Amino acid sequence: MADIIRCVAIDDEPLALDVIRQFCHRLGGIELTTFSDPVEGMEYINGNKTDIVFLDIEMGEVNGLSVAAKLPEDTCFIFTTAYLHYAIDGYDLDAVDYLHKPFSYARFQAAFGKALRRLGRKPVKSSGQCIVVKQDYSNINIPLDDILYVEAMEGYSKIFRASGSCVITRMILKNLSAMLSPDDFIRIHRSFIVSRSKVKSFNKQEVYLNNGTTLPIGRQYSADIVRVLMN
Repeated sequence: MADIIRCVAIDDEPLALDVIRQFCHRLGGIELTTFSDPVEGMEYINGNKTDIVFLDIEMGEVNGLSVAAKLPEDTCFIFTTAYLHYAIDGYDLDAVDYLHKPFSYARFQAAFGKALRRLGRKPVKSSGQCIVVKQDYSNINIPLDDILYVEAMEGYSKIFRASGSCVITRMILKNLSAMLSPDDFIRIHRSFIVSRSKVKSFNKQEVYLNNGTTLPIGRQYSADIVRVLMN
């Protein structure tokens, strides 16, 4: 499976972040983390591998140009701003592209493609279906075909991903279950939901996933699981 493209969007306008979130959802295969505070965004980027940053320029006391100058060298960034007069400064900083608000999906898609080519990456082949969950103060966009299994904890859930990472969200398992199609996911235990496509083998007591993970089957779920997975 190709790697998920990890993106960050920093913009002090909630509507602008919503547009980027919707466009990333349409593209698929993208993990998007959003910030309205550029300082928090930089702290996140410095501590987490980020492939592409969508960056506004005029954000109150903080200028996006100064943020771009401090980004890690291997991070691509695309400016998203309503002010055309920053374009030359943006390209001087080696920005991948400069999206003038309001921009279309086609224009966004073209800029994203440029960033992938610079990174030497290919877009993830995704079902195009995603869920969006909140982790801390960020919204994380997770393609359904990247979910291995979900584990319930006390007051929150862990989403384990085929790409190797784990997302921790305050959503309880019952609410997450409502977001997942029963055609693709199955409850095997009061604490676990698994992706049916990631099941390698199973018996009446355990499920074995294709990444080597073994999960228990709850007694009350055993008969239904065997029936569903056999089909």
